Amino acid sequence: MEKVFKIGNRSFTLDQDKAEEAFAAKKVINGRKTEAFNLLPLKYTWAYDIYRDMKANHWEPEDIQMQKDIEQWQGSDLSDSDRWIIRMGIGYFSAAEGIVGDNIIHVVRELVTAPELKLVLGRHAHEENVHADSLLYMISSLGINPHECEAMFEQIPTIKKKNEFVTRVSHELRRDADMTDPVNKKKFARDIFLFGQCMEGTQFYGLFGMILSLYRQNKFPGIGQMFQYTLRDESNHIKLLRHLFLELIRENPEIWTEDFKEELVQTMIEAIALEKEFIADCLPVSSVGLSDADFCSYIDYIADRRLEGVGLRQLNPGIQNPFPWLAETMDIKKEANFFEQRVTEYQKSSSLASVSDDEL
Repeated sequence: MEKVFKIGNRSFTLDQDKAEEAFAAKKVINGRKTEAFNLLPLKYTWAYDIYRDMKANHWEPEDIQMQKDIEQWQGSDLSDSDRWIIRMGIGYFSAAEGIVGDNIIHVVRELVTAPELKLVLGRHAHEENVHADSLLYMISSLGINPHECEAMFEQIPTIKKKNEFVTRVSHELRRDADMTDPVNKKKFARDIFLFGQCMEGTQFYGLFGMILSLYRQNKFPGIGQMFQYTLRDESNHIKLLRHLFLELIRENPEIWTEDFKEELVQTMIEAIALEKEFIADCLPVSSVGLSDADFCSYIDYIADRRLEGVGLRQLNPGIQNPFPWLAETMDIKKEANFFEQRVTEYQKSSSLASVSDDEL
């Protein structure tokens, strides 16, 4: 169907059928190739909705007061375990946030073809930069030697192993991968699952819980606030990559075999094992009301929710949250509407959308 626009003595013809063909050719991968960043009409509306939520939640580290944190760090009221958890948090996340952002830009965003997917993934990468900047702000505020942070993510074996676990998958998909090859499709799906559900969705939660437990005890209020904002962002990242994974599977059902499903479950099992080793290093003695054994159970609980969310078998069916009090602060049932009480002035004109349990 053609539509003709007559302006003065000139006519312009638009062919709606061709436009609809271009829309139908939008895909997660192997879609219509174009240099034009034409978002409309939107095909993946969920991606644009998540982008708008992300944009509304913008925050800047420098706007958060750190004076109380500095006083506590320099004072005598903190335990060695309290300080060690903060050091481990800064040491791990200063590497991990960059790894996530690099994968989003140089793997995921490079390989997807729909413009609205590229838009939201660009925002995802931007938020990883904000998180990295917040860690720099913490380091400089507390006066921690930055070389200690570099030494931690290169020399503490459990941090190094977690980082190598994700980067070895990411490196297999760097540029010019033939995405018509089912082998590469599976690698891409595994990359999205690994970073979204295993790393950001499960392995990040060990330190989130520990640092927010300190915050609950009125320790490190500035750092705790930054981690609250980071957790809110991560909730959107997990949701984004879960939707992207499910859309990829829907469009490429031939890769969703029983063997591939089991491969992903085994990937999560490896992620959990690495996280439990890491937790033991973060909590060499019981601290902040948490023991490493109980916290390992908490990771099992979260991991099963991540597996369930993408249609994979759970590892511990019926497992209960061992820290119900922690649910009030950071549990995945509440993470997406964490800020509904309007605790932040950073949120722009739109309010945070509430996300139901089955979306998390």
